[in-house]
Amino acid sequence: MRNKRNAWAWVPTLYVAEGLPNVIVMAVAVVMYMQMGLTDGEIGLYTSWLGLPWVIKPFWSPFVDLYRTKRWWVLAMQILLGSSLAGIAFTLNTSFWFQGTMFFFFLMAFGSATHDIAADGYYMLELDEHEQAWFVGIRNTFYRLAVILGNGVLVPVAGVLQVYFRNQTAFTWSLVFYGMAGVFIALWLYHGSVMPRPASDVKRKATFQEVSKGIVKMFVTFFTKLPAKKMLFALLFLFFYRFPEAMLTKMCATFLMRPNSAGGLGLTPQEYGLANGTVGLIGLTLGGILGGILASRDGLKHWLWPMVCAITLPDIVYVFLSYYLPSNIILISSCLFVEQFGYGLGFTALTLYMLYFCMGEFKTSHYAICTGITYLGLMLPGMVSGYLKDAVGYNTFFIIVMGLCAITFIVAAFIDIDPNFGKKQPAEGEK
Repeated sequence: MRNKRNAWAWVPTLYVAEGLPNVIVMAVAVVMYMQMGLTDGEIGLYTSWLGLPWVIKPFWSPFVDLYRTKRWWVLAMQILLGSSLAGIAFTLNTSFWFQGTMFFFFLMAFGSATHDIAADGYYMLELDEHEQAWFVGIRNTFYRLAVILGNGVLVPVAGVLQVYFRNQTAFTWSLVFYGMAGVFIALWLYHGSVMPRPASDVKRKATFQEVSKGIVKMFVTFFTKLPAKKMLFALLFLFFYRFPEAMLTKMCATFLMRPNSAGGLGLTPQEYGLANGTVGLIGLTLGGILGGILASRDGLKHWLWPMVCAITLPDIVYVFLSYYLPSNIILISSCLFVEQFGYGLGFTALTLYMLYFCMGEFKTSHYAICTGITYLGLMLPGMVSGYLKDAVGYNTFFIIVMGLCAITFIVAAFIDIDPNFGKKQPAEGEK
């Protein structure tokens, strides 16, 4: 029971700390840059580039594996993230605000990607296989709660401050980012006192030669985990499973907040925070919890196809919203709840498949490679999503996204999963 008790003390807050910088870089930045005057094409391109550190993080993940401890890396990155947030807040009110904020967003993305490596590795070291499967819903839940804080609290707070300070957009956003810098200092202090020290989290100081050999061995062992054909199918699954979501991610926020004259729903920051940042993400959270419970009971393989359907088919709500353009916030929120619940349920399959794929030596680094591939699958489509939307409009854009859902079904059809993975195994002597 020791692990479970300790896990409840640190898993929730650790994954809040993992989720917050991610949502700030990949989602809150979209809203901020939109309010600062960038076009959808520019927003899609520049904010997608911010995902690059998550794509290339496997190249420095051996340093996390071979130098110091996972716990040390977690705490170091949380201080770096707090500093980056303060840097964004400071540069927003300067004449070089775009260059300055992009620099600190990149620094924040680098710190967040490194924090992901360390946090996920720490999670796998501290918990056994069944506990990992059971807590996957909990960790995803608190990760999503961090997303709620980002979209459902930070954006509306910025909107309220803009009313109070008479639309001083840069100044109000700087206040928000200074506040988040304080939050990360508090998380750093808390985790420094409550995170356990696993016996397997060994402190090391590696030489350059050891790190170089580790990088080579990490990639060789990763790409030789499976026979060539199965390996190809696994890589395609990691890259394309969230392909429709990759097209939607950047354009959802702009669609919800652009005025009706531009094809959007024209929500205020407060309405956006309620519909997408709160109600929608509650759906995401509940879907993640349910996914973890189902997978830990029956195994990932049993629930794979329902999860594939859940992550794709509810995207049709955006087709409905783009043609109907409702103004009823309850209807809009309900549609977003359905779509996000499906995404939360379906995302469980990807998370557990990566844990399954990475079992064995170098599990932390291999997991980092997997997440890098999945982020590349988000980054590249996201870079062109704004230009595609500008070319065809929201209506046709969302229809194209629905057509792309077929890709998720195709790549899921060819992966191989142990039917027992994720199930709670009976104790010795039990039937």
